Amino acid sequence: MALLWTLLEAFSWICDGEQDFSTCTQSSIIDGANLLFLCSFYVLWIADSLRKHNANGNSNRRDSVLIVVAVFCAFSSLVHFGVALWSLILQANINRPQSWLLHFVRGLIWMSLTVSLLAAKSKWMRTLVTVWWVAFCLLVTALNIWLLLRGLGIGVLDIVTWPINFLLLFCAFRKYVVVPKPNLDEKLYEPLLGAKPDESHSQLRYASCLSKLTFSWINPLLRLGYSKPLEFEDIPSLVPEDEADLAYQKFALGWDSVVSDQKGSQSYLVIKTIAKVYFRENIFIGLCALSRAISVVVSPLLLYWFVNYSNEEQGNMSEGFTIIGCLMLAKLVESFSQRHYFFDSRRSGMRMRSALMVAVYKKQLKLSNTARKRHSTGEIVNYIAVDAYRMGEFPWWFHSTWSLTLQLFLSIGVLFVVIGIGALPGLVPLLICGLLNLPFAKIMQNCQTQFMTAQDERLRSTSEILNSMKIIKLQSWEERFRNLIESRRATEMKWLAEAQFKRAYGTVFYWMSPTIISSVIFLGCALLQSAPLNASTIFTVLATLRAMGEPVRMIPEALSILIQMMVSFDRINAFLVDDELKNDRIREVPVEDSSSTASIQILSGNFAWDVESTILTLKDINLEAKCGQKIAVCGPVGAGKSSLLCAILGEITKTAGTVTIWGSTAYVSQTSWIQSGTIRDNILYGKPMNEAQYKKAIKACALDRDISSFSHGDLTEIGQRGLNMSGGQKQRIQLARAIYNDADIYLLDDPFSAVDAHTAAILFNDCVMGVLENKMVILVTHQVEFLSDMDRILLMEEGRVTQSGSYQELLTAGTAFEQLVNAHKEILTTFGPSNSEIPSETAGSFSVKREESKESKQVEISERAQPGVQLTEEEEKEVGDAVWKPFWDYIMVSKGLTLLFLCSLMQLAFVALQAASTYWLALAIQFPDISNGTLIGVFTGISSLSAVFVYLRSFFAAHLGLKASKAFFSGFTDSIFKAPMLFFDSTPVGRILTRASSDLSVLDFDIPFSIIFVVAVGIELLTVIGIMASVTWQVLIVATFTMVAAKYVQAYYTAAARELIRINGTTKAPLTNYAAETSLGVVTIRAFGAVDRFFCNFQKLVDADTKLLFHSNALMEWLVLRIEALQNLTLLTAFLLLILLPKGYVPPGLVGLSLSYALTLTGTHVFLTRWYCYLSNYVISVERIKQFMHIPSEPAAVVQNHRPPSSWPPKGRIELQELKLRYRPNAPLVLKGITCTFKEGSRVGVVGRTGSGKSTLISALFRLVEPASGKICIDGLDITSIGLKDLRMKLSIIPQEPTLFRGSVRTNMDPLGLFSDHDIWMALEKCQLKATISSLPDQLDSSVSDEGENWSAGQRQLFCLGRVLLRRNRVLVLDEATASIDSATDAILQRIIRQEFSDCTVITVAHRVPTVIDSDMVMVLSYGNLVEYEEPSKLMETDSCFSKLVAEYWASCRRSSSHNFENYHC
Repeated sequence: MALLWTLLEAFSWICDGEQDFSTCTQSSIIDGANLLFLCSFYVLWIADSLRKHNANGNSNRRDSVLIVVAVFCAFSSLVHFGVALWSLILQANINRPQSWLLHFVRGLIWMSLTVSLLAAKSKWMRTLVTVWWVAFCLLVTALNIWLLLRGLGIGVLDIVTWPINFLLLFCAFRKYVVVPKPNLDEKLYEPLLGAKPDESHSQLRYASCLSKLTFSWINPLLRLGYSKPLEFEDIPSLVPEDEADLAYQKFALGWDSVVSDQKGSQSYLVIKTIAKVYFRENIFIGLCALSRAISVVVSPLLLYWFVNYSNEEQGNMSEGFTIIGCLMLAKLVESFSQRHYFFDSRRSGMRMRSALMVAVYKKQLKLSNTARKRHSTGEIVNYIAVDAYRMGEFPWWFHSTWSLTLQLFLSIGVLFVVIGIGALPGLVPLLICGLLNLPFAKIMQNCQTQFMTAQDERLRSTSEILNSMKIIKLQSWEERFRNLIESRRATEMKWLAEAQFKRAYGTVFYWMSPTIISSVIFLGCALLQSAPLNASTIFTVLATLRAMGEPVRMIPEALSILIQMMVSFDRINAFLVDDELKNDRIREVPVEDSSSTASIQILSGNFAWDVESTILTLKDINLEAKCGQKIAVCGPVGAGKSSLLCAILGEITKTAGTVTIWGSTAYVSQTSWIQSGTIRDNILYGKPMNEAQYKKAIKACALDRDISSFSHGDLTEIGQRGLNMSGGQKQRIQLARAIYNDADIYLLDDPFSAVDAHTAAILFNDCVMGVLENKMVILVTHQVEFLSDMDRILLMEEGRVTQSGSYQELLTAGTAFEQLVNAHKEILTTFGPSNSEIPSETAGSFSVKREESKESKQVEISERAQPGVQLTEEEEKEVGDAVWKPFWDYIMVSKGLTLLFLCSLMQLAFVALQAASTYWLALAIQFPDISNGTLIGVFTGISSLSAVFVYLRSFFAAHLGLKASKAFFSGFTDSIFKAPMLFFDSTPVGRILTRASSDLSVLDFDIPFSIIFVVAVGIELLTVIGIMASVTWQVLIVATFTMVAAKYVQAYYTAAARELIRINGTTKAPLTNYAAETSLGVVTIRAFGAVDRFFCNFQKLVDADTKLLFHSNALMEWLVLRIEALQNLTLLTAFLLLILLPKGYVPPGLVGLSLSYALTLTGTHVFLTRWYCYLSNYVISVERIKQFMHIPSEPAAVVQNHRPPSSWPPKGRIELQELKLRYRPNAPLVLKGITCTFKEGSRVGVVGRTGSGKSTLISALFRLVEPASGKICIDGLDITSIGLKDLRMKLSIIPQEPTLFRGSVRTNMDPLGLFSDHDIWMALEKCQLKATISSLPDQLDSSVSDEGENWSAGQRQLFCLGRVLLRRNRVLVLDEATASIDSATDAILQRIIRQEFSDCTVITVAHRVPTVIDSDMVMVLSYGNLVEYEEPSKLMETDSCFSKLVAEYWASCRRSSSHNFENYHC
């Protein structure tokens, strides 16, 4: 009892006689508890220091977080010591001389806490100080909350030190939440083989909680970006949990679980999987969104409290500081919760996006052929680039929807708390405004949907046109296809204009809603007398309505976007549940597991490309192929030869029978599939380099000379889809890929069609019969000369194997095979007698000479080769601070300077009227004579008038955006269509498409309103500061400082962020390119078993794109957090000034006005910062599009002063005079001074080895490339003197690669719509397609899919022949036009061409010698030089290159045919 009484006496002395549990008493108890902890800590510290084994100390480095908190504690200690000293010396408080002792004790406590943060080493000391920190924080927090609830004030020092208590609490629990950073000083491991540990991961991996809270982990990247322009290699890689691999694994597990739970239902599988996988991490995001919503709603209540406090005549200053403390706490919670809500929601969305992109890509690798018909390449790319990409924002919009709804209801609650039943009338206009938003949102959604549909159509057409630009230029169809693109764009612009002008109405609606609602609420207060219309009521209502403005505007938009995202989910869902290749289609048996000698076995196989159709593609197929066997498959066009190979690969649906293969497969497709990359990459195809095997493959495929002629050798980059390689080179690269793969089974689909006869013979002998001697080979071919060397021949007709056996057996059997060989025999006998005059040694000696010349040529070329740039150049991107240049480009190109000025003027008027309406309220309430009706009426009138100006602002902004969109699209499209062919050879299509899609979308939607937002919010920010300064001018000092500081912070941020966005502009195109390439070559990928490798490569591309987005988001939140901190300082200053100024110095109305604007200051500046940064990023799209608006164009389409007569050319005489040509300035000559004349009406054959310049000669004739010197004259007219259109419209060509466009048979035969159906049918009959098309239900309207995939390669070439039969020009060029059709059909077509173009000049570039043997003249080219130009009969009589070429061809044919012809009778 005595002890208790002593304690009570002590408290009585300290608290000046109060013996109840007053504030002082409770504070003293806390101080006493702290002293106990303090004493215990020092006892343990001294004991710990005396231990011998601890003499060496702990080598751990100091923790930066503990040091920062220790600094704060030391500062608190110094403040308390300072107050104690002041009280002791000056005796400031005579009534309580003991106060100096309290402050001294508290200073000692804070100093001891500083020591505890830095000196706690042993386990017991750490345990003690943890308990101390937790207890201190909880006790102080409980006391302060109790004081606030009782309406008592909190001391200034207590307010200052309260947040430090929370820092101590954070330190106490930090070890449970912080990821420990590995101690690099202690090397607990040594990297294998001396490898360096990966240090490129993001600092987020090792960041502490404080670093994560403040985004300080991004500082190293900011420093680096400020010191130099960032490169891709400077960007840290993602932490493992953000990588695409882990995201997809989680998604795949969730998908399997959801699919098994659905029990057959396929609806909403994707959204259910996303919810299952990402639910847990979104709980924290939801808590952040909730905290943010509550903190936003609390601010008007604090304003209400503060204005009431300022109205009191004798206000307690501690109450004012309490309000400020609560306000700062609310602002801190709002700032941190919003930043992490934004960042973490986008981070979660980023993982969803990566998972879905990878899932779609993985699915396309397994997609069946039936499903592929439902999903074109363009659509699959859209699923990845549009639908999955859109998911990155899904969590943000989802959480925004419910949190803003909650914010709206909480704000309504605040209104009822402040003004009671008077708020009830305000709910009516609020409800009306909310309901009116729904139809408006539906209208906007419809506009957006229609716009997206039109955009999809335009992009599909654009992609097709870019991929087929060569044929478009050759046929001079640019105008027609440009009109097609522009008509698609016109539809797009119609919906864009409607959306943008509707958006202007939405802006008026948004700004009018608060005016109407507030006017009705004020009227309700006045009529119902629920609350006085004083400063606290009016400005609290206005502040609350501002808090309600965001939900009212955003909720409909959020719902609309969520609906769009649900559409994307459905599209992805439909794709992911579509049909896959069934594993049971073929049975694969590893070679080591088999005792059989068989390689392939098909028993009673029926196959169909279209499962739903009753028509079978292949019927009753029985095939057994043994190891080492060589099987040839031949037959007419459309017989099912390629389908048979697909059946073996499992690509076509098996409806009956069994397919078994033993061993690995390699496949060479008829249409060559080449990846973007180097020649070496395409041959190695992901396998490690084996020098001997690599050289063997190159030599066998006759690629050695081609590679030696390239400046970069086998490291030469191949353009997209092999654009810079000839058809023969692409085919031989494919073949080399297959040989290097060293598979057990080789499936070759007509690989010799794209190469000349000499090269074909080398490939057959060196590859098929040489390197692949012991391999099982199935060769689809039209070259009859190779059939005799095959072990077995399959003759196919109408999907059946009609004959099977050896060459001799089929000859004896006769029938269909007889016709095939007969056609070939007729061709051979045409020049057989001439050939018989050539001794047999000639062929052999020619071969030897060729090898010798080959070696010398290689040396010569390799010595000449000069290092140069690759054909496919790195994508250009600007570097440095170039925000204003593209911004002014945007304004000047669109001629929108007047519109920009009008927008700014309207915004000034709007802001002035808005400020005037609130000033009226602030001043009018001071005059009792002004009635409530007048008060409300004037306010409503001024505010309503401002709506007119905000509408005009948005209207002019919409006009500015539309003008810019039209100007940039027109310039971009004109530039692309006028670009020379070299541009398309060196620029990947994806690079152009990215500008035509995402960059153009930024111009359409984002830039116009971003400009207006920056202008509008900039003016508004200055207005807010001006209003605050008009009440308390001193705030200008702090406001100026924060604005300058914010500018520097923003400049520091912009240096890194700008480069990130620029780099990001170059990472999306490779992603879409890779997806498109994979879609086109998926059969080859599956055949080689390379699915997993392509999948891993795609994941790396996704991660490369994602890490830029991730760090861009982090940088933005880093910036905004610091801007908020700076503006909160201005806000704090404004509140402090109003507290410190004498009571009544500032009228309550102006207090409410100043603070209501002050509360918007942080949000306004953040909004300005965010949109300025967005605009800085968006104008990079202007920069990128403008790069392609100034491409050097090819010559004019029409030269008005030099237009040829309509009858030109009357004869068709072509003269080449010293023609020299190079593809680039300073590049080697490709044609080296060719001089000759093609007489009118003659047939000229152009022959030469692959890469000799045959196709280049055609390019020169059509002026795809302009001559370096010399000229080409047609009927005496220099073709360079006339326009390209006038030239190309008078020339006809059947190109090397047949091209069809999506549409119908009619639109492909006659794209310009110049001919009647009768003319088209006549042309189809002549090109052997009439029977096929007549059998189709829609005939001329029968569909042609993307790139004509639903027609065989031979049929596509026949379509191209049909086009020239319609045009019937005087000059016809056949660029290896019959390479993919059989000999019999070739013979028929040659006869038709002779008949139909008997009076025309026909130039035939051919690989088959028989195709040119009956020409009037033959031109032999070799490496750009004209070797021979003479009549074929005369060349055959001499030891010419042509005779040697014929001799070699004859030798290969004679070897396969001559010994059979004696027994063969026609």
